[in-house]
Amino acid sequence: MTHPATSDSYYDSLETRDPDERERAQFETLRAVLRKALDDAPAWSERLAGIDPDAVPDRIALAALPVLRKSDLPPLQRTAPPFGGLATRPAGNFRHVFASPGPIYEPGHTGDFWRMARVMHAAGFRPGDLVYNTFSYHFTPAGFMMEQGAHAVGCAVFPAGIGNTDLQLETVASLRPNRYAGTPSFLGILLKEGDARGLDLSSFESGIVGGEALTASLREQFDARGIRVLQGYGTADVGQIAYETTPGAGLVLDEDVIVELVEPGGTQPVASGEIGEVVVTLLNPDYPMIRFGTGDLSKFLDGPSPCGRTAPRIAGWLGRADQTAKIRGMFVHPGQVQEIAKRHPGIARLRLVIGREDDRDTAVLSVSAADDSVSAGEVADTARAVLRVRADVRIVPDDTLPDDGRHIEDTRTHA
Repeated sequence: MTHPATSDSYYDSLETRDPDERERAQFETLRAVLRKALDDAPAWSERLAGIDPDAVPDRIALAALPVLRKSDLPPLQRTAPPFGGLATRPAGNFRHVFASPGPIYEPGHTGDFWRMARVMHAAGFRPGDLVYNTFSYHFTPAGFMMEQGAHAVGCAVFPAGIGNTDLQLETVASLRPNRYAGTPSFLGILLKEGDARGLDLSSFESGIVGGEALTASLREQFDARGIRVLQGYGTADVGQIAYETTPGAGLVLDEDVIVELVEPGGTQPVASGEIGEVVVTLLNPDYPMIRFGTGDLSKFLDGPSPCGRTAPRIAGWLGRADQTAKIRGMFVHPGQVQEIAKRHPGIARLRLVIGREDDRDTAVLSVSAADDSVSAGEVADTARAVLRVRADVRIVPDDTLPDDGRHIEDTRTHA
């Protein structure tokens, strides 16, 4: 969605409107989205049967609707491919179809479909800038999400994608882009390797990072180089949810989402100030998401943002409500870990342990083997194919892995 800009400080006038006006406008739009979903999306028609859109004027009424969780998407999509009957237009009427781990399929379309322009504008991206985009263009929509937002702001984009660090370094030194989009750890790697090789990578002025936590140490490194880096928070399912405008002041909610914080795994909002699961209602008539449970944990912050934007703020990502985790920007589900065991019958138990070392996510797959047929190298190859991230595989004695039903353990601190 596009709106006329009002000043260089804000992307448009919506960002500074009266909070009550925003709430009324969002729920008016929601009722129109509900009508279209009931008329044109079979899965929503079934899930929301008996719901009168005009009877959803506020958050109290919204909280009575069912929550759709990420784990609900694969079975829905197997029954009605590719989008599970949740879209209001045929798949062929979208521009792209993407696949995230699960597998979960998401649509993509023209314009700023995922609404990324706001976060880029907040980070200083302006017409004529060159954005060096290191998010993946393969299978998942991350690369396109950033590219469309950059185009909406008026920037040119170099679609670098992931990997090939040597070539990336040479390209940055040659092109001298002034904006960065990607994970914070990869920006840190580029700058560190550039220093080691005597390359001038000083062209970066600001960046948007996501897919993993922006640690205090990395932010300090970027600040020391004069690079203003802000965080964006979103998912492939709903696009941008919230974005940083002032370092350390939380994340401002996007204008086209209604966000609730509910009891983890439940449906009812938590009390003010408590940590809850982020549930997003996306006001997109083509691909509506009504009370989509992200599985992420956060909390609302009191008071307005110091930047002057009036939308509510959340503290950012404070962990997961389930075993699902995000590693280097990719979601990993317990079912994927179980799939590795299915492909190697000699595996008795296994557990993926996610940690953080030197400002980078680490993944260690501990495997207890029932016999000598299990090869760490072969399991590592399977893990990379199934998880789409590299994991170190360690064969461990059987009695070292507890039989507690957990397949993923996240040891990172998120606060």
